[in-house]
Amino acid sequence: MKRSGVADLPLHGGRVPQWLATRMTTLGTAISESVLHHYGSSALLSRLSDPFWFQAMGSVMGMDWHSSGITTSVLGALKRGLNPRAHELGIYICGGRGRHSRNTPAELRTIADKTGLDGDALVRTSRLAAKVDNNAIADGFQIYLHGFILASNGEWAIVQQGMNEGTRLARRYHWHSATVRDFTCEPHNAIVGENHGVIQNLVDERAKPAQDALLAIANDKPQRTLTEVMKMRMPVHHDVRAKNVDLTRLGAVLAVSHDRKLRDFASLLLMENVGPRTLQTLAMIAEVVHGTPTRFADPARFSFALGGKDRHPFPVPLKTYDESIAVLRRSLDAAKVGDTEKIDGMKRLEKFVRAVEQRYSPEADFDAVMAHEHAISKSLDGRSAFDLSTSLRASDVKPRRRAQLSLFD
Repeated sequence: MKRSGVADLPLHGGRVPQWLATRMTTLGTAISESVLHHYGSSALLSRLSDPFWFQAMGSVMGMDWHSSGITTSVLGALKRGLNPRAHELGIYICGGRGRHSRNTPAELRTIADKTGLDGDALVRTSRLAAKVDNNAIADGFQIYLHGFILASNGEWAIVQQGMNEGTRLARRYHWHSATVRDFTCEPHNAIVGENHGVIQNLVDERAKPAQDALLAIANDKPQRTLTEVMKMRMPVHHDVRAKNVDLTRLGAVLAVSHDRKLRDFASLLLMENVGPRTLQTLAMIAEVVHGTPTRFADPARFSFALGGKDRHPFPVPLKTYDESIAVLRRSLDAAKVGDTEKIDGMKRLEKFVRAVEQRYSPEADFDAVMAHEHAISKSLDGRSAFDLSTSLRASDVKPRRRAQLSLFD
């Protein structure tokens, strides 16, 4: 058995404000629908099982770029947005944090009854992944979130998160399987990171019983397994710094968005007449939908699309957020009736930005970009989670203790 990846994140408390949660649901659904339209359900599951892509998606949706809260917020947004259309899109989101995670078996069986999938096998898969991450490896993290993303053809991805109160870190675990019968996750091109050698598969192609796989992992040295899986380690500091961002890639987006000639050409590709700030956001959304795995090594860069709820790197620009959603929604609605020109425009935009990056290698002036974003924030209805309570500091927010999931017992 092999995970797709692991991400270590600083613990953050607090809640996502309703004004942001609603927009995250709409944008996250549109991004997922775009991936489904162009590449299919398997590609969406592959992306969700890549910790770097997952982090970039949360950042482009306006969440804090590196905190543990991205996991809960992204999965919650997708569950609210995709499940009502699951019969149409063929993607179901089960589980969540706390009590929602305990509903996973019942949710999977309900879906199985509707789709004809093997509900018992799905529940066994869910329990096994939870047990491995929570019990089989003594890494100090207790799982409090379990998300199961299921396609109508039986393919699945699992995203779950554990907490270590001693280190004040959260660890997110990603799984992906090509079939529901086989726990071996075959390598796929959505995994990002340096090759650390052969990763031990504890279930061969003939699909040994899941119990044998669990025993094999339990009998192995935990440190061996932990060092072999691909990890993403996020910094402790909350603010976005120049060293967290590929400035050439950011520079290409800014050049396309703000240089008059490049912006006019980009608008032609997009078939939408939008302002420079919205074009900047759409270019980053286009990269999340169409970018190759190597493009997501610096997820902090994607926070320059719509900022972050805690004002890092800047307050969420609501006007830009809403206009970006409207453009993406119009393109998806047109594609439903056979007009794919607008939705294909996002793909052309992503290619154009990449071409500008490769040809001109523009490097963003990080301090100037930050100053500009803060200068225009008010005009774009910039908003943060602290606006209603200016006396509350991020350091004052304490994470609530989460109970261990009963499904691991």
